[in-house]
Amino acid sequence: MATAEGGLRADETRGSTILLISLIATIGGFLFGFDSGVINGTVRGLQAAFHADSIGTGFNVASMLLGCAVGAFFAGRLADHYGRRTLLIVAAVFFILSAWGSGIAGSSLEFVVYRVLGGLAVGAASVLSPAYISEVAPAGSRGRLSSIQQVAIIIGLTTAFLSNYALAGVAGSAGAGLWLGFTAWRWMFWMEILPAAVFFFALLLIPESPRYLVLSGRSDAARSVLTRLLGATAAEHKVAEIKASLQAHSRRPQLRDLLNTETGRLRPIVWVGIGLASFQQLVGINVVFYYGAVLWQSVGFSENDALLTNVIMGGVSILAVAVTLAVIDRHGRKPLLLIGSAGMAVTLAVMTLAFFNSTVDAAGHVTLAPAIGRAALVAGVSYVAFFNFSWGPVMWVMLGEMFPNQIRGSGLAVSGLFQWGMNFLITMTFPLLLNDISLGGAYGIYTVFAVLSLIFVVKMVHETNGVELEDMQG
Repeated sequence: MATAEGGLRADETRGSTILLISLIATIGGFLFGFDSGVINGTVRGLQAAFHADSIGTGFNVASMLLGCAVGAFFAGRLADHYGRRTLLIVAAVFFILSAWGSGIAGSSLEFVVYRVLGGLAVGAASVLSPAYISEVAPAGSRGRLSSIQQVAIIIGLTTAFLSNYALAGVAGSAGAGLWLGFTAWRWMFWMEILPAAVFFFALLLIPESPRYLVLSGRSDAARSVLTRLLGATAAEHKVAEIKASLQAHSRRPQLRDLLNTETGRLRPIVWVGIGLASFQQLVGINVVFYYGAVLWQSVGFSENDALLTNVIMGGVSILAVAVTLAVIDRHGRKPLLLIGSAGMAVTLAVMTLAFFNSTVDAAGHVTLAPAIGRAALVAGVSYVAFFNFSWGPVMWVMLGEMFPNQIRGSGLAVSGLFQWGMNFLITMTFPLLLNDISLGGAYGIYTVFAVLSLIFVVKMVHETNGVELEDMQG
């Protein structure tokens, strides 16, 4: 009995260690969310400070995403050479520098430089945090632990929304002066420095990914890490499995591993990764995250009410991801994607109809009838809930686990490049669509992509629930 109790305590200790390591890795997700959401409340302040037109504003908002695309692509590749944890530490330093610089910037160019630097960090964290968690978590709990990344992203977004709301409330508006003679929108960026510093120091406490250690020829170090996480017997077995999965390749991973050696074409699994990454953005979710305050003001909300609406959406998002945590390892990934695509298609269609029934005055202000405005708001909140129940967390979970060991870094690199590239495209084009074809037209486009995402999941996506990383096929 004592032996059984001792084994149970050991299992609990190992489980707590895995959870703690995963939570530290997901601070990168928190910063990903904060850095993405903080821009939402600063758009008006940026317009006034830098005298930007719609194209300039779009680029100021979207500039971070250029860095994200580059960061995601190179981080996935560099992580195969220098390690997952090492690249996350570099990302933490970039988060700190970007938060400080974005707030101190005196021109659009300087602002863009610091936002691109932050984008490099966000892109790296977006692919490496879920990959790291997938590589330290047991298959049976991998979905739940990887989904914590999305919880962290949403908490980061919501924290940014709350911070923006509070700072704008104290100052009177995002463009008004606050402390030490600096405007509120600058302080909105500086709020990120503290969690970025916590991320940096916490990363020094966690081990490197055991799969990377085996890949680097450091099997003893990998065995030591896995013993802490799984126990001695399971660790020995897992090291042997990882080595076996890499035996077909006598060299380090390369981008060309993504090609089928017989046909010279991209492996089907890579196309699935690209599709998942692209559709997650083409449904327009980041229009809500980046332009939410502007969007709701354009349909009649005050700046204060619009910022508060963002906070409410953040809370709904957290609840939606909490449901995902409870069901993803029981019911799998594909069913959640199907439900999410269907729900987003319907709610986006309702928003499209609502915005097409709006009126525009001579000054360009959009007005909705009260009943239509309420319908648009309910549909908008429901849309965010469906996204965060499905595509928000599940896409990152699947990208972190679906690729075989030899191509995981390269597969994440290419998928991350497409994810952030599409994010940039959607974010950059929204102000133009708003001016040229109206809100209704923009949301109509996102509705079409939601329908296409449903077809893509049915035809192309295969379940990965419960499959060991060493058994993933390319």
